[in-house]
Amino acid sequence: MTENDMTVSNTDNTGQVKISSDVIVVIAHTVASEVEGVAAMNANIADNISSVLGRKNVPKGVKVEIDDNDVTIDLYIIVNYGARIPEVAWKIQERVKTAVESMTGMNVASINIHVQGVSFEKNKESGTEEEQTELR
Repeated sequence: MTENDMTVSNTDNTGQVKISSDVIVVIAHTVASEVEGVAAMNANIADNISSVLGRKNVPKGVKVEIDDNDVTIDLYIIVNYGARIPEVAWKIQERVKTAVESMTGMNVASINIHVQGVSFEKNKESGTEEEQTELR
């Protein structure tokens, strides 16, 4: 466990539960990626350094800081062209907060959304019938 882990004490003194910050990263990444309007999660500088240092399978675009029982989450996203950015950001904040708090029992102090780009790629499912035929 790293220094950025959270210990949740059990009230009946049977032991401790330690929650790694990587667990929160995975929860936040999964939930945010499923929000309509999010094209991708974008790597930030910390993600790029982690990949150079050899960490594998680290979800990109999420930074988590734990202070006592409070969690601060930074999400780096790319939105689909035409999506209402404030609405997408609000949905991400709401869903990630609910998921992290319910799954870990920790308090989410803040969720910061960093929109780093707009994706202009068409969704393959919404292409013309001719394009869909080519994909089969």
